Amino acid sequence: MEFLQPKDWPRPRGYANGIAAMGRMVFVSGMVGWDADGVFQTDDFAGQVRQALANIVAVLAEGGAKPEHIVRMTWYVLDKKEYVAAYPEIGVAYRELIGRHFPTMSTVQVAGLIEDRARVEIEVTAVVP
Repeated sequence: MEFLQPKDWPRPRGYANGIAAMGRMVFVSGMVGWDADGVFQTDDFAGQVRQALANIVAVLAEGGAKPEHIVRMTWYVLDKKEYVAAYPEIGVAYRELIGRHFPTMSTVQVAGLIEDRARVEIEVTAVVP
């Protein structure tokens, strides 16, 4: 995996500008903050992020991938302000579950998610060397 950082650009914080990778691709559908039984244990934004990330790690493992193989993450959030306010708690959960690996990342505020209680949905692509 090669992180693509133009030499004159400031280093991004919490994500990469680009990644080049070769290997087996693993695609993970958008994961929401419910548990393995499809039950939301919390309506708290950061709590749902933690669960969604745990779900992602579980699906990656099924494909022989680890968090450090993630090359792209897309976050869909209902409320930008809620997302930004939860940065500190999200950071803790992210480091615990994903580590200090920061792939390419996009975050989009959306009008709604299919699951009514979902506050966030995260999808990833990983490349296993």
